Amino acid sequence: MSTERTEGIPSGPSRPDRGRSRAPAPPGWLLKGLRPSTAPIPWAAVLRAGIAMAVPLAVGFALDEPEFGALVSMGALSGVIGDTADAYRMRILNIAVPQFFGAVGVLLGTLVFDRGWLAVGVLTLIALVSGMISSIGTVASVSGLMLLLYSVVGAGLPMPQPWWAAPLLLSAGGLFVLALSLLGWPLRGRQPERSAVAGAYRALADCLEAAGGPGPAYDERRHQVTQALNQAYDLVLGRRARVHGRSPSLVRMLAQLNVLIPLVETAPAAHLRRRPLSPEIPAAVRELAAAVEEGRTGTPVLDLPEPGSQSERAVDAALRHAATIVLLAEPDPYNVDDRLGRPAALGVRTRRAVRDMMFSEASWRYGLRLALCIGLAQALVSVVEIERSYWVALTVTFVLKPDFGSVFSRAVLRALGTAAGLVIAAAVLAEVPRGWWDVPVMVVLAALIPAFSVRGYAFQTAAITPVILLLSDLLNHQGFDLIRPRLLDSIIGCAITLVAGYLLWPESWHTRIGDRLADTVDDAALYVERAFGGHPDTEAGLRAARTARLQARRRIYRELSGVRSEFQRALTEPPPTGERAAAWWPLVVAVERIVDATTAARVRVNHGAEPPGAAEVAAIAEDLRTLAHGVRQAHTPTQLHPTAPLTPDETSVLSPVRQELAAARAIADPARDSP
Repeated sequence: MSTERTEGIPSGPSRPDRGRSRAPAPPGWLLKGLRPSTAPIPWAAVLRAGIAMAVPLAVGFALDEPEFGALVSMGALSGVIGDTADAYRMRILNIAVPQFFGAVGVLLGTLVFDRGWLAVGVLTLIALVSGMISSIGTVASVSGLMLLLYSVVGAGLPMPQPWWAAPLLLSAGGLFVLALSLLGWPLRGRQPERSAVAGAYRALADCLEAAGGPGPAYDERRHQVTQALNQAYDLVLGRRARVHGRSPSLVRMLAQLNVLIPLVETAPAAHLRRRPLSPEIPAAVRELAAAVEEGRTGTPVLDLPEPGSQSERAVDAALRHAATIVLLAEPDPYNVDDRLGRPAALGVRTRRAVRDMMFSEASWRYGLRLALCIGLAQALVSVVEIERSYWVALTVTFVLKPDFGSVFSRAVLRALGTAAGLVIAAAVLAEVPRGWWDVPVMVVLAALIPAFSVRGYAFQTAAITPVILLLSDLLNHQGFDLIRPRLLDSIIGCAITLVAGYLLWPESWHTRIGDRLADTVDDAALYVERAFGGHPDTEAGLRAARTARLQARRRIYRELSGVRSEFQRALTEPPPTGERAAAWWPLVVAVERIVDATTAARVRVNHGAEPPGAAEVAAIAEDLRTLAHGVRQAHTPTQLHPTAPLTPDETSVLSPVRQELAAARAIADPARDSP
């Protein structure tokens, strides 16, 4: 293999000197999972968690009904886990929708409590449904998790009567978290969306500052721009479906976000000039970010250097246009609202999601995978006497979430996190007397959940474990005796998941990066065609072509962001899956550069460069589709066979695209691995 360091991948440890012994080190995939994230602590969520889970306990003790207080706190726990959104409307979805599914789950579980094989069959069916709806999206995934989680709890723990008491108490806890999270809505209702739009401007300023410079800084910051745009559009467009045409502030935010797109398109062109931009340009973008966040209006005053090249003229024109729109008090809604496509009505999107789920092979495959593991867990505890047996199925539920990350690493990290959490729980259950002392202890333990969750899965598990044990003790009064069965059941659940949910499934042994990357390369071909294909001669035709190009560009950058996320997930898999994933990374970077070069070429054409011929555009698109076909057929890049090189044309505006395409083909050349 070549000794050249792959861009974006940290190099491994240096090879030790010959003859020198080295202490064995933990595997890289495990260290990656145990390495804490640098994400900032969400202090508001920390405060809400402490209040939301401690207050119900205090009320329960005051009313001499600690079991009821424990159930409300248990419901609040699911709300605390789902309290991750910034926008208030998204908080309603993230907390209330999963809470409804949780109430349905605990009701179904209560109906089959202590019913033996009937419980096995019902929980297996619920696991199938839970797994299938998890494929729809983020909120659906959490909803499916809560449906199965509370079904297992209802089937394993005796719940208070009548039948509606447990769903009501659990729902009350989740709604209490929701109420606390919405307290600031009247004062800062649109601030999260406005901050997200301003964040996209700041990310672009950082990207423009790195454009033309050496090293990987530009690529990293361009990826941050994609993430910031994804977040901003998700928040703003999520509201547009409900308040379309009725909210001037929303129309203004959409205008500010849409006008950022032409400026984003100039970044690749600026980077290809291999000279840094004038510092006044990123400074002006940061000033626009401040204006967005503060809601300022007025006449733009920009002190920018005189542009010289085509790329500089593109940056200058896009920046001046953005400044005008950002500071405009009332932009025209008909100009900006549907620039990137209006979302369909909620009912249409729901029917579409259900239809896609029912006819999706991946959805059925994951549902059957989860159902098999839950069925085995419930069957095991039905024939073997295991204390607190419902924890076995709970462990399977938490671990077997492929959309949350690697199944293998999650099983190992959950075992480690549980062990760490049991140390804390043992101290609490052994030293803290049951009663009112549980309230201040819960304040501290609950506050650790959002603080540790941002650090990683093992840290989240370590924080949740003592909380669940404390609540379980209030329901079962077993005290310190809960520790041993909790650890044993967790190990059994992890073992079932590793065998029945990982080792027995062939898809566990190969990464999905190749398939997703092939789809992205196909979309890159479509983007090239839309960027340069056709020459409409009417204003409406030009506007439609530009909209189609923008939609294609946004889709492909979002897909590339998804490929990066899939790559990060795959790196946490043990060999050989993690190693195969790392082998795809150079091709991922090459495809990103092809898209950047295409965007830069389009910007140059917009500012005076000669457009490419139709034959050249068709040849590049066909070459990209050939590359995509090869990626689909190969398990690793070394199995690809490079196509014949394109005829070079240094005078064409697409010359950089050809160069990046040649680099991608070189990565696919098996000869590069020869000694």
